[in-house]
Amino acid sequence: MADSVYRVTELVGTSSTSWEAAAKSAIETASKSLRDLRVAEVVRQDVTIEDGKVATYRVRLNVSFKYEGTTTAAKGRGKR
Repeated sequence: MADSVYRVTELVGTSSTSWEAAAKSAIETASKSLRDLRVAEVVRQDVTIEDGKVATYRVRLNVSFKYEGTTTAAKGRGKR
């Protein structure tokens, strides 16, 4: 297996129903603009409270994705 490099970025997902839905929302939204997502680690969970009740579930995730190799064609477009 060749050596690889991964980027880790932080996401925050929200949901009015659950932490699981908040995480799913964050990952599904990120996957629209980031390719090859690999791992998501839940770093923090919290809730917002309104009128004494849970209003929003929030999940902070560290998500990793693999850097793509640099090609001759990609160099011309400034991608790495």
